[in-house]
Amino acid sequence: MRKKTETWLNNLSLRKKLWGLYFFCVLLPLIVTDGVILLSLWHSEQVTRQHSMEEQASAVQYSISNFVEYSSVIARSMYMNNYLQDFLTTSYDGPADYVASYQQFMRNSLFAGSSGLENATATIYADNDTIVNGGGVYRLSEAADTPWYRQFIQRDTDTMLLFFYDDQDVPYVRAERKVLFLRKLNRILSDSMEKLLAIEIDYSSLERNIRNMNYEFPVYICRGEELMFSNAGANILGEPFEEFTLEDQVGFEQDFTLYGEKLRICVLRPDRGVLQVLKNNLPLILLLLLINIVLPQMLMSLISCSITERLQNLSRVFEKVDGDVLMQIPEASGKDEIGILMESYNHMADRMNGLIQTVYKDRLREQESDIARQNAELLALHSQINPHFLFNALESIRMHSILKEEFETAGMVEKLAVMERQNVDWTSDVSTISREMEFVEAYLELQKYRFGERLSYQLEVRKECRDVLIPKLTITTFVENACVHGIESKATPGWIFVRVYQEREDLCIEVEDTGGGMTDEELETIRFRMENASIAMLKEKGRVGIVNACLRIRMFTEDTARFTVDSEKGIGTTMLIRIPLDKVKREV
Repeated sequence: MRKKTETWLNNLSLRKKLWGLYFFCVLLPLIVTDGVILLSLWHSEQVTRQHSMEEQASAVQYSISNFVEYSSVIARSMYMNNYLQDFLTTSYDGPADYVASYQQFMRNSLFAGSSGLENATATIYADNDTIVNGGGVYRLSEAADTPWYRQFIQRDTDTMLLFFYDDQDVPYVRAERKVLFLRKLNRILSDSMEKLLAIEIDYSSLERNIRNMNYEFPVYICRGEELMFSNAGANILGEPFEEFTLEDQVGFEQDFTLYGEKLRICVLRPDRGVLQVLKNNLPLILLLLLINIVLPQMLMSLISCSITERLQNLSRVFEKVDGDVLMQIPEASGKDEIGILMESYNHMADRMNGLIQTVYKDRLREQESDIARQNAELLALHSQINPHFLFNALESIRMHSILKEEFETAGMVEKLAVMERQNVDWTSDVSTISREMEFVEAYLELQKYRFGERLSYQLEVRKECRDVLIPKLTITTFVENACVHGIESKATPGWIFVRVYQEREDLCIEVEDTGGGMTDEELETIRFRMENASIAMLKEKGRVGIVNACLRIRMFTEDTARFTVDSEKGIGTTMLIRIPLDKVKREV
């Protein structure tokens, strides 16, 4: 294990070793330490935030309870008022008798002041038919059909707090949200006359009180899934209670019951995240960065100046060794191992420059010879190209015209073939994909004249690929192969697809046919010939069109092109050429 580790380390550059030492022995421990500190800060922030949300929920509960408790105190004082009890239970001889008693009652009791409470209104209902409705005192029958009274009866309780939306169809009275504090005024069981006190608490005042407390977090007071109050967003007094939909953002919730009404206080989590915590602790973080990153980085820079920069200077000089003259290191500083190495290189470069001058002319002659040989091979490739696909197509058209006794057309095609044989221009071996595809389309149109409905084709060339230069007649060669060996060998109709596009770092040329396909043996043979195309193969007898095209593409792309062939007997064949984009040239 030790030897393997030493071997691996020996293969690493010195710069990587130094940075590895810095990372594992300095930076990583510091990151772990800083991470623990930041995690502690984050945990502390979370605990503080949770405590703040709990305190805020308690403050909201206290505020609501205090607001309602004021009504409860008023209700208790009325409940204990004997004069009020007598007034409500008295049977009056007529409206005049009741009005006189009512005026006397209002002068001698506190009801006149309590019926107009601050932010609330008190109303008394009694099951006494001799009462004249008005002035805060009504017959119980006036409330019997109201939703809030029915809820009060169903709960069968003496005291109740009720939130409800009053949408009764009463002329000139708008629907709105209401808060009622209800209390029975029957003091003894023998009191058969039912009496009820309803204190309507001003909903908007209660909500305004919650908003004015300036809470740090958004707070929502809910009854079940209904939203009663909030210090965030707009609660419209005339609209029904909305549904609370922010359950996933609740950071703390607290349930409490207030005079029979079960309420829930939901405090939302703040939007503050890690960035906010970092901002709050910015001085400490800057200090940690200074100690843990800036100072070690300065130390690494000094080491880099002493070791790695000198090695980089030496490396840059070695990269220029392929030139005619070896450059010397201008500043071979230092007396350590690196300085000695730089001095030794300068001495070697001085001697090598002399040797290069001696053999320079021989090397030029050798390069000229190599260039001439490559040009000869390229001319040999050109001479091997026989655009027989064009002439075969013209001959097919000519013979078809003769069979149909269209001798004039046959003569014209024959002359055209002669002209084409004489005018095949090889002054340049390259052509743009756009011009090559025009030739492909012309060729396929001629083949359609031959095959009729048996042949269909589709050509797709992406706009960014049209001006790319490729060896002339290469795509046409693959299309001819698909037509002759694919469509011609199949009795049923077939398609030829030609696609040119860019995929990641490659230019892709794809030729697909739905012809007769190839056997596994034929597929392996064509793959081998495409991948290993050479001058020697072109000298062999038989079909060399595909080999010629592959060889020319490989030479044109500095042997970086890749060829893929997939085929299935009776289904068809797909040939794909991939050329690295950094090897393609475009027409100027």
